[in-house]
Amino acid sequence: MASSSAAPALAEHIPAAAERLNVASGTNNPSPLLSPVPPSPVDSVSSYMSSMSSGTIKSPPVQPSSSSPSTPIAGLASGLSKVGLAPFVLGGEPSAAKEGDDKDVDAAAAAAAKAPKRLKVGLDARMVHAGDFEAERHFYPRVLNANIHPLVSSFFSLGNERILARYTHLNPQVNIEALKALLEYKPKYFQWAGSDLFNVTTADGQRQMIIVETNSCPSGQKSMPLLSEIGEEHGGYGIVIDATFKELISRADRSLGELAIVCDKNMMEASGYAAVLAESMKEHVWLAEFYVQDPDPPIKWVDGLMYLRDEQKEWHPIRACFRYVTQKPWNRFPINTKTIVLNSIVSCLAGGRNKMMAARAYEFFNSELIGTGLAVRMPETIRNVTKSEIPLWIDSMGGHAVLKVPYSNAGQGVYTITKKKELEEFMAKDHFYDKFIVQSLVGNASWSSVTRAGKFYHVGTIPNKRNHTYVSDLRMMVAANSSGFRPVACYARKARKPLCKNLEDEPNTTSWEMLGTNLSVKIDDDNWTTEAQRLLLMDRKDFNQLGLGIDDLIDAYIQTVLSVISIDKMSQRLMKDAPPHLPKDERFPWYNEKVFDFELFEALNPDPALLDEILH
Repeated sequence: MASSSAAPALAEHIPAAAERLNVASGTNNPSPLLSPVPPSPVDSVSSYMSSMSSGTIKSPPVQPSSSSPSTPIAGLASGLSKVGLAPFVLGGEPSAAKEGDDKDVDAAAAAAAKAPKRLKVGLDARMVHAGDFEAERHFYPRVLNANIHPLVSSFFSLGNERILARYTHLNPQVNIEALKALLEYKPKYFQWAGSDLFNVTTADGQRQMIIVETNSCPSGQKSMPLLSEIGEEHGGYGIVIDATFKELISRADRSLGELAIVCDKNMMEASGYAAVLAESMKEHVWLAEFYVQDPDPPIKWVDGLMYLRDEQKEWHPIRACFRYVTQKPWNRFPINTKTIVLNSIVSCLAGGRNKMMAARAYEFFNSELIGTGLAVRMPETIRNVTKSEIPLWIDSMGGHAVLKVPYSNAGQGVYTITKKKELEEFMAKDHFYDKFIVQSLVGNASWSSVTRAGKFYHVGTIPNKRNHTYVSDLRMMVAANSSGFRPVACYARKARKPLCKNLEDEPNTTSWEMLGTNLSVKIDDDNWTTEAQRLLLMDRKDFNQLGLGIDDLIDAYIQTVLSVISIDKMSQRLMKDAPPHLPKDERFPWYNEKVFDFELFEALNPDPALLDEILH
């Protein structure tokens, strides 16, 4: 049992957890920008954490149930465990996945689903200052104690010139000048991204990395061990801020407003970026949470300029915003803004958070790449499929496929179909959007989709002591500026249960348990938890499980760069010259320079439900 003397140390390790528990109850309102419903006042977990740090422990704001631990520390630990942050409370690290752990995970998820919804409403922005960065707040505890694998460290130290030389040496069909130009490409709208990739092979043993999806404003910093223990306290946070964001906002004069980090999840990383930005820019930075269900959000837009509300209820103009809003960001951020936003919302609509348009973007870019020996490799994808057409397409792929809601992320809205029951369950659900994506399924050799390019199946992890192989994916984060692209961070994730040779061998195991790798679990509209026991770090312990070599990492990096350029080019297609009658402002020369082409977007992505969501 934890004692009260441990309180200051405990508070030091879980400020991000306190932020995630600082919630208020409210109504589920679909129009947060218009609704006048006032928030309900609640006690603040942040104040509770402050009292712990001072040695005066007060009752926690989350009322314990009759089965809750009796002490405040244990009560808080119980509350944190419900949102997947028990490792922070105990000062340890997420335990390695064990056989049988899945039942506990399922039970916890079921209990969380039954809990009453508590929405985060009426929150105010808080100020972050230079010197606020503390590694314990912005990295998983096990990451702080991890030693980067030498092979991974070697990859990150290569630089684009050596990557270019190695890749073209192994792939002589690739045009070296074309690839060099792509690595030096300067994106206009999509400067910071992360791709999820599968390591797959064919029946003939041809291995390659393929793109599953590419995300705007990706997570990953908290899971990446430092490349050097000397002088690299900020890790990848510093790379994204110093190399990408600072260059982007250099054109905005400080007199135009202040700086802000705005997020709707992952406060651990969002606050890390805020602290690094404050230190890099030598000025304070505002940190705000912006939820779609909040009827009284701390953000408002006035004539294209973002304003942010502080704890004194005063509004501050924002000249530049680092956006970590990932859940349907187009319903809270306008496409054309005076406030500089990284990444621009058009990058999300063009593919960064829109799988339908991403598939289009890859196809268009692959057409441009003909003759270079390069291409974005991806599963076979059928776009704009209505619900009634889905069974026909699944039959054409041999009865195995992946169904996706195009605008969801963090593992939500993805359905793996390998048996009739899974298809029936999908068809029985009500879905908000009208159109879906059908993709070929990458499974095991005997149960993967049949496509025009043949069958691909997972290489998977190195077999464990029980000879179990798990599906894994790799997240590769990149950032870009006027000098081109560079890798920033990477980590891997594995599925809950091992891959079976034949589906009949495990009749009680769902295909998602064998194939789904995403760690995020959605509790309700505004709250998430993480199954961190399935996280695989790029350290000496975990990396060897993946069976990857440095050439696989190079291949993943090249594929990520190609996918990001594809989406950036699509973003540029969707922004047309502004009509001359639109107002201009010499203080914001980029504002109304281009406008979103709704007509083209509707032709490429004909989904009325999505079009109604976009904030004009």
